[in-house]
Amino acid sequence: MVAEANVIVECRRLSKVYRMGDQAVYALKDMDLDIYKGEYLSVMGPSGSGKSTLFNMIGALDKPSSGTVRIGGVDLTAKSSLELAFIRNRHIGYIFQSFNLIPSLTAIRNVMLPLLFSGMDNHAAEARATEVLDEVGLGNRLHHRPSELSGGQQQRVAIARGLSMNPTIMLADEPTANLDLHTGEDIINMLRACCDNHRMTVLTATHDHKMLAASDRILWIKDGGKERLENRKDLNIRVGRVE
Repeated sequence: MVAEANVIVECRRLSKVYRMGDQAVYALKDMDLDIYKGEYLSVMGPSGSGKSTLFNMIGALDKPSSGTVRIGGVDLTAKSSLELAFIRNRHIGYIFQSFNLIPSLTAIRNVMLPLLFSGMDNHAAEARATEVLDEVGLGNRLHHRPSELSGGQQQRVAIARGLSMNPTIMLADEPTANLDLHTGEDIINMLRACCDNHRMTVLTATHDHKMLAASDRILWIKDGGKERLENRKDLNIRVGRVE
């Protein structure tokens, strides 16, 4: 378990409310949460429980209705849209369930995109993209398009893209949902390595018990609130079962 004093994300009384006529619907309600630098935190909960909303708040994709989110002491709720875009580009990596690769671009060009958007020149971006694709085991697939790659290989490209900017936090939304058992285990081990090798914080929404087994802590969300937060070592986790 990482040191509890080294907090990288702080959520305080975090709420997101939507209005449906006269009715207030809370996607998040008074969420208090500390996430530590270099930890692997899995978020569990049924559909509509608030997992994606929490991800959007921490990932600087949306602002809360009330409360605060701080990353490294920086209050995201006080930042402009332009400042949030800078934070996303420099500090947040994203991995999506559906990979979100651009079909017409090769693996290396997909990974180069965030680097080019950050202002890196083409030569340096190509070198960095090659480096991270090699790190995820795709050094021999640089010039293959997504349609020429398996699901696991596409997810590796997505991980490489997320790693390319050396983010502080990696957000992974059901990253093994579309993968077979063996490939899913490879992706889990790769995300665990992000924590161990880069001291990167990984936050993942998942229903995959194998992923829970690789976690440091597990946050259970229900009806937009924190139901419980537990250390992995205190749970008996097996495939298909959590005790």
